Amino acid sequence: MCTGRLDLSHVLRAFSKGADGVFIGGCHLNECNYITHGNFHALSMVNICRKMMQHIGLNPERLRIEFMSGSEANLFVEGVNDFVKTVKKLGPLGKGEGIDKKGLKFKLEAVTSLVPYIRLVERERLRIPVKSKEEYQKFFTSDEFNRLFTTLIVDKLAMSQILSLLRDKPLSTGKIAEMLGLTPSEVSRHMNASSRHGLVRYDVGQKCYALA
Repeated sequence: MCTGRLDLSHVLRAFSKGADGVFIGGCHLNECNYITHGNFHALSMVNICRKMMQHIGLNPERLRIEFMSGSEANLFVEGVNDFVKTVKKLGPLGKGEGIDKKGLKFKLEAVTSLVPYIRLVERERLRIPVKSKEEYQKFFTSDEFNRLFTTLIVDKLAMSQILSLLRDKPLSTGKIAEMLGLTPSEVSRHMNASSRHGLVRYDVGQKCYALA
């Protein structure tokens, strides 16, 4: 299929099903057969996904995108072979990063729940008007992208993870902070915002938060 159809959910589903790595092959940039520049969309999605993987503790080298034409089978073979070597060195997904199966499942589910929101953010705030590999590389390695990623996505992910934990049972601020590697003040900030939106409530008797 055209890489213009690539969605974060495809990559996350592959990892959730046990894939240790995901390789994406697309047409050369600026040589789109459908004049839609779908391969630039794929490049954007991959950059965002790799940043997300790094944030949740997964090695971003497990996801790779390469560009080639249909007549360049040699480039495809070389790219896949090199990628396989990389993934073998990294080891099984999660285990290679020191994350147990339960923790891995939790992290992937939290990110997957944000996919519709991330699609919107990518379209409205992270889309680059200039179709150039150099410009994409410059943007996705810039302080500006890091700032936008933190502001637009990191807080949403933290809240998604907190709500997932609270679906199991009520938890204190300290316990949530311990489980997610956040500071108590960060958790309190998220809880205050969620309380205002009617998502969580504070149980005074148990001194913990629960879903509203």
